[in-house]
Amino acid sequence: MQPAEISGIGQYTGQEVLLKGWLENMRSSGKILFIQMRDGTGLIQCIVEKSVLGDELFEQAKMLTQESSFEITGTVREDARAPGGYELGATGIKVIQVAEPYPITHTGIGDREHSDSFLMDHRHLALRVPRQNAILRIRASLIRYIRDFFDNRGFILCDTPIFTPSACEGTTTLFETEYFGDKAYLTQSGQLYNEATAAAFRKVYCFGPTFRAEKSKTRRHLIEFWMVEPEVAFALLDDIMQLAEDFIVEIVGRTLEDHRDLLTGVLERDIASLEKVQSPFPRVSYMEAAAILKKKGIDFEVGGDFGAKDETVLTEDFDRPFFVHRFPAAIKAFYMEPDPVDPTLSLSVDLLANEGYGEIIGGGQRAYDLDFLKKRIAEHGLPEKAFDWYLDLRRYGGFPHSGFGLGVERTLTWICGINHVRDTIPFPRLLNRLSP
Repeated sequence: MQPAEISGIGQYTGQEVLLKGWLENMRSSGKILFIQMRDGTGLIQCIVEKSVLGDELFEQAKMLTQESSFEITGTVREDARAPGGYELGATGIKVIQVAEPYPITHTGIGDREHSDSFLMDHRHLALRVPRQNAILRIRASLIRYIRDFFDNRGFILCDTPIFTPSACEGTTTLFETEYFGDKAYLTQSGQLYNEATAAAFRKVYCFGPTFRAEKSKTRRHLIEFWMVEPEVAFALLDDIMQLAEDFIVEIVGRTLEDHRDLLTGVLERDIASLEKVQSPFPRVSYMEAAAILKKKGIDFEVGGDFGAKDETVLTEDFDRPFFVHRFPAAIKAFYMEPDPVDPTLSLSVDLLANEGYGEIIGGGQRAYDLDFLKKRIAEHGLPEKAFDWYLDLRRYGGFPHSGFGLGVERTLTWICGINHVRDTIPFPRLLNRLSP
């Protein structure tokens, strides 16, 4: 008997195969059972006839409940009416385990029967729901596209530490922990270490989990999230914006190419806006963005950072992602290079996704003057000793360089057209949730 997976079932047309999986759904018309099986790679309808299996096996098949595990043998048949275009004419069945009453309905996430809290409590089971399953399947592909983009352009993957001795972007959102008698922090970003590896390899990126102890309950925030961060030696602000633009165009394009069916079918995503994600991306200065908000009647104070509402309003005028660049230096991290035209501004940039999804990329050009960085570290109230190794990068062959960070979950939220970032990671860590 040929073991098979549903995702490649078409190659076995006319052959008898063995499938192993779980019951998604079942209906009966007397002496025939129509069993929908899920094996983790896809869905297939199995036709179970009493006349073929006999009374005993047929009765065992009738005992199956939602999410019961079982094996089934049968002949693969092409059928245009069936999901996926194929069905299985069963010749045998073996029950592995009959599941207890399943707490989540077939529609699952998005069904009014289930509250958000209930679904979070049962996250370990909700992963099987078609909608949630589709999002995480797209996530897996998105991560592959991200790696391919940088690997194919000669970037070197350099892993950066999870435990760090100092802050990267400020001390207010750090998770502090004890490290054999010393203080350590969970990483906010791998960027500072990227700057060291860029001096060795020119083009580098890190990709891993990052942590923010931010007491926020918005739909855009997670406590633990994944970020990819490229850093490029000798790249200036315009160079890194172009890299970010090429990056977004490619990963969105590949998602549409590979997962159009999941986006439009399972997630009911209107992909028209995603199809407009093409170069060039608009580039708007911070002051121009502030003027747009004022024109729209938004009470925004120039000099401050954009909030979620501000970002949402800004996206109304654009049909694709757009850059906002040259933020005030006072609201950006200590390592940002000042704008030579106006030193009160920084050579920083955010990329905002359209449709109200807001920032998905933040980055800019890094300062490489030793005395300037020492001054900025002091202004931010940071201990210079903790950054002594970082300052060495300016003592020994300092060079202009730029980079950015992209949050995987925010990006996936936008691509999938969903409401909350918590649905884009298997087990979300939120302000008031550490389990399951």
